[in-house]
Amino acid sequence: MSQHPQAPCVGIIANPVSARDIRRVIANASNLQTADRVNIVLRMLTVFASLGVPRVLMMPDKGGVRAMLLRHLRRESNLHNKFPVLEFLDFDPASTVDDTLRAAREMRAAGVKAIIVLGGDGTHRAVVRECGDIPIAGLSTGTNNAFPEMRESTITAMAVALYATGKLSAAQALAPNKLLEVSINDGERSDIAIVDAVISTERFVGARALWKAESLAAVYLSFADPQAIGLSSIGGLLHPVGRQDHGGLAVQLTEHPTQRQLTLSAPIAPGMMRDIGIAHWEPMRAGRAFDVPVSAGVVALDGEREMAFDRADHVTVTLRKNAFFTVDVARCLQTAAQLGLLRHPSPQPKKET
Repeated sequence: MSQHPQAPCVGIIANPVSARDIRRVIANASNLQTADRVNIVLRMLTVFASLGVPRVLMMPDKGGVRAMLLRHLRRESNLHNKFPVLEFLDFDPASTVDDTLRAAREMRAAGVKAIIVLGGDGTHRAVVRECGDIPIAGLSTGTNNAFPEMRESTITAMAVALYATGKLSAAQALAPNKLLEVSINDGERSDIAIVDAVISTERFVGARALWKAESLAAVYLSFADPQAIGLSSIGGLLHPVGRQDHGGLAVQLTEHPTQRQLTLSAPIAPGMMRDIGIAHWEPMRAGRAFDVPVSAGVVALDGEREMAFDRADHVTVTLRKNAFFTVDVARCLQTAAQLGLLRHPSPQPKKET
């Protein structure tokens, strides 16, 4: 680890296998290749060097990102290009979500100013579980990407650098976010979702990604964007709820024609439109526990099956506000422009004597 722990430091967690689940296969969606992920990180490192971030911590991986990135950095350094000091966390990756969880914990302990996350909703959720009060900035590289915004990595890195180096304060740079807390038997088991907690009548966790519309029973949403891809699009196209709006949305689904109020066409995966039967929907007030109206099944958190339950279990979903912070990229760049933070006086020519 670095011998200069007080220097502004940014963390990067790049999921090497995001956007490679079954939803991508059945929907004919493209995959982000390792070289693309490396190029994203290289662009960010160049920005950090330009804006005064001297040190970056990164999650190790066995998916080829670290090896390819180090080759590129050696080549670029030989061309006299400048980069921050890049350090990889010292652990042997397992190529599971445990890598992301551990990296977020260690980056928090190391005192990074912010964590940039490359991945989909599931990767971002894993970071939020462990990052505590460290703000995150998301870059969309996953299959379902309701939470991370589609944005060029150069711009995201600029915003993070302005905050990490103290040019922008927390009040100027950060935005609070809601999440969903899922509890089984009053906390006997619990977990979180940052976008959606979906209840399925399927009884097994194994296949992970949830994409069969006929098994869906309910969707609970911290926010609902009509431009989103994934199960959250059901709420977004039914009753939009903004990220900064109060409350969330609870939607009850049904396959029975007599119980439907309406049928909604929604993009539940890239290139995959499905007709969803809507039985009922209502706002979710922060702090109110919603009882799950299914006797047995699984809870999918941000698109992946995580928690199985049966008839003996009592399952609730509760919206929590101000649960974690993100770097508000648009506001950061707007404020930087207004304050002239990226302006530099031109050198004046010397006067002849």
